[in-house]
Amino acid sequence: MQNTRRNFIKKTTGAAALFTVGGVLPGFSAESYKRIIGANDKIRVSVAGVNSRGNALAKNFALQKNCDVIHICDVDQRAVTKCLEGLQSQEGVKLRGFGDFRKSLESKDVDAFVIAMPDHWHAPATLLAMQAGKHVYVEKPLSHNPAEGEILRDAVAKHKLTVQMGNQRRSWPNVIKAIEEVKSGAIGRAYFGKGWYTSNRQPIGTGKVVTPPEWLDWDLWQGPAPRKAYKDNIVHYNWHWMWHWGTGEALNNGTHMVDLLRWGLDVDYPTKVNSSGGRYHYAGDDWETPDTQVINLDFADNKSISWEGRSCNGKPIDGSTVAAIFYGEKGSLQINDNRYTIYDLKNKVVKDSKDEKAVDAQDRSDPSKNLDALHIQNFFGGITAGEKLYADIDSGHKSTLLVQLGNIALRTGRSLEINPETGHILNDKDALKLWSRQYEAGWEMK
Repeated sequence: MQNTRRNFIKKTTGAAALFTVGGVLPGFSAESYKRIIGANDKIRVSVAGVNSRGNALAKNFALQKNCDVIHICDVDQRAVTKCLEGLQSQEGVKLRGFGDFRKSLESKDVDAFVIAMPDHWHAPATLLAMQAGKHVYVEKPLSHNPAEGEILRDAVAKHKLTVQMGNQRRSWPNVIKAIEEVKSGAIGRAYFGKGWYTSNRQPIGTGKVVTPPEWLDWDLWQGPAPRKAYKDNIVHYNWHWMWHWGTGEALNNGTHMVDLLRWGLDVDYPTKVNSSGGRYHYAGDDWETPDTQVINLDFADNKSISWEGRSCNGKPIDGSTVAAIFYGEKGSLQINDNRYTIYDLKNKVVKDSKDEKAVDAQDRSDPSKNLDALHIQNFFGGITAGEKLYADIDSGHKSTLLVQLGNIALRTGRSLEINPETGHILNDKDALKLWSRQYEAGWEMK
């Protein structure tokens, strides 16, 4: 039975072969899509980091007819218990919970590993999973720093496993259509893209050093990061705003929009990057990353990208709290969630392509469940049929790198000159110190 299932995972099934071009047939919903794919056997999945986003992901994976979620992993035992209880509806599936995800990776029953852990864990956990022979679905950002992204790209080439990054919009049908419109010349030659994210996040206060709670394995939560004392305002969300573990709003939400802009403008690495901003809205708390930031990226062929993030002032731009817009010689095209609108140069609406599937960009854990199922199925298609991934390791690294370079420019306080062939920073020793990070001894990525 085990050998038969392993062969299934490695070979193309007749149903999956239907989706080797484009990932999903036009007009198919997530429900009909998963019914057709799910056939002879199932991919067995372990999910790590299930307090919030990971809990939603575990439920979404479990809903797929060609998948069984068999392991749940988290250093917070409360999160493990809650997630296990939420997955009890899986018929005939023996669920196991783990405080240490490495124990799950030792299991031969696990085919794929889903990572929704804090940012500083994304790349190290992905590498450990590949070294254990598992396919990986890793939430954005791909890495905490540029060096980690390059290590993962090399590791995929070595291990030849399927690795999908969770920039799910790449699999949304209407977003795909929007990018095709840009590339086909609907607004003429597109030369500038702008993305943004706005919210009304509150201060996080000044944390007190206290004994870690009994339900938390604080040492393993830190993992590859050099050890720091536990403070009562870090876990579970505020680590996003601390450079030691997080990457700020730029990678937390900016990655999605910058990825769409890079995709539509058909660019890879920039020639110059600059960024301005800081912790402006509130003062005196432990928040380190900028709550207000603008990143500008210049590319060859007279193209550029700008991203604006306002974590603590939710005033929408052009009617949306999160969006991306392309400007071209004949007009502009704006993507709002799974809807896009084309305007001419006089700002007249030329086309408005709506999709009624609900998306709530302010929902931290599960903004677009049905649409995200398409991204999951694309990942499965890569495993079973060698289907082209919408967000493979190379694409994920390039888009993550763009916002990482923006953060490096902000932290150094100057513009960066970039090699457009490699994405590497040129002639700036101080900036290059932020290309990688220090690791806790024994946790170095290799």
